[in-house]
Amino acid sequence: MNISKTKRFVKHRLQKKSPTVWIGKECLTDQSLIEIEKQLKKNKMLKIKILKSALIQETKKEIAEKAAEKTGALLVDLIGSIFILYRRKDKEYE
Repeated sequence: MNISKTKRFVKHRLQKKSPTVWIGKECLTDQSLIEIEKQLKKNKMLKIKILKSALIQETKKEIAEKAAEKTGALLVDLIGSIFILYRRKDKEYE
């Protein structure tokens, strides 16, 4: 699968699902990264919501890109304050 097909597939699968991780005022903590990592290992795809209190330190795009980089996942989409990460099992994206 190429990346654009993968992104469409993941967006379609998570379209009606609620976010399972919330990023709060402390932005990306070690604990939140551990939780993201755990859910990516289990489900391969994940929807994350950025709360308004997190936007004091960084922008939404910076937070989403940093989360993708630190977990080795693909940033599929960033709409409003919700972003989607995807990682194939045992595969990292650059």
